[in-house]
Amino acid sequence: MFSVDRLRALAAVAAHGSIARAAAALHITPSGLSQQLAKLEREAGHALLEPQGRSVRITHAGRVLAAHADRVLAQLAAAETDLHDLHDEVLGPLRIGGVGSAVRTLLPQALDSLTAAHPRLRPTVHD
Repeated sequence: MFSVDRLRALAAVAAHGSIARAAAALHITPSGLSQQLAKLEREAGHALLEPQGRSVRITHAGRVLAAHADRVLAQLAAAETDLHDLHDEVLGPLRIGGVGSAVRTLLPQALDSLTAAHPRLRPTVHD
C-alpha cells in the first residue's frame, strides 16, 4: 500500500519537473522528498525516476504511478470537499411523496427552484 504523502511527492515531481521545485511546492526539503521517493520506489518494485544530468526524468513506471497518484489525490480532495460541504450545503437524497394532483401541479416549479438552489440534492418523487 502506497502512502498518500509518497504519492503526492511523485505527483509533485511529475507536475514540477524537478525534485527541487516539487520540494518547494510541498514545503519540504529536497532531501526529505528524495527519501519519500526512494521509499515509494522500493514499495512499487520499479524505478520511478532516472538521473538526467543534474535533474531527474520520470520513467514509464513513474508516469503510470503518477497518473494513478493524480486520480487518488483528486478523489481525496473531493472527499474532503464533500465532508466540508456537509456543514454548509444541502445535499443528498430527498424523498417526496404526495397525491397525484399536488405532485403534478405544485411540485415541478418547487423542484426546479430547489435543485437550482441546491444542485447536489437528489430528489425523488413518489405518487
